[in-house]
Amino acid sequence: MADTDLYDFDILLWSERQAALLRQAADGVRVNTEAPDWPNIIEEIESVGRSELNAVQSLLVQALLHDLKIAAWPQSRDVPHWRAEGRGFRDDAAAAFTPSMRQRIDVAKLYQRALHRLPDSMDGQPPLPVLATCPNTLDELLAGSGT
Repeated sequence: MADTDLYDFDILLWSERQAALLRQAADGVRVNTEAPDWPNIIEEIESVGRSELNAVQSLLVQALLHDLKIAAWPQSRDVPHWRAEGRGFRDDAAAAFTPSMRQRIDVAKLYQRALHRLPDSMDGQPPLPVLATCPNTLDELLAGSGT
């Protein structure tokens, strides 16, 4: 089975084979039997960066959603839980954040995603009005500030 076929059939085995080929090439060993699957290697390397960016954005949406819940239902018994979870999401986002992500993260768009996910009611109570625009900057979110 060619590695390009293996890529679609068994990504784990494909990645192990490609890693072995790349290690041999890095060590200067000539491999005449098979060449690295360059098109898929390139695609995978690009997807790693996109995946990391998506993960940070997802964590920020979750942090914003928890802040929104606190603002919408400030008397809820769940506020301490939401505050702690929001802090955890911001901490995780900050740990995974890299400087090149800054220009790709649109906090206003992430806030709109969080607003869209806000429940219509909690414990039978409608939400109090919340801000239509994000009150936090990216730096504030990554520093752990929030509601």
